[in-house]
Amino acid sequence: MTCIGFLSVAPVIEGSMSSYVADAVAALEAFDVEYETTPMGTIIEAEDSKELFAATHAAHEAVGEQADRVSTFLKIDDKRTVDQQARDKVDAVEEHLDRAARSDAAEGGD
Repeated sequence: MTCIGFLSVAPVIEGSMSSYVADAVAALEAFDVEYETTPMGTIIEAEDSKELFAATHAAHEAVGEQADRVSTFLKIDDKRTVDQQARDKVDAVEEHLDRAARSDAAEGGD
């Protein structure tokens, strides 16, 4: 997959947004994408930008069904000459670090 996106969709409300975010993530299931949700957003991988845009639009609309106002942030890396997955990008950084790209605290260490 060569088109990688970072998506953050949230209603503009007070209080917990987790149910709204869950609706946005669930909307991705209807598309040919792979995704991983993190505390700050969702990484999405698709074969092309058309599929990525369709999936992210569905996620945006899924939140909009319940909220009067929705804030969406989308960042895309559309590397067209190389077939690369999101994990490959992290692996490259970890190779330079010669360790995992996270603190010991993130791994549950002392």
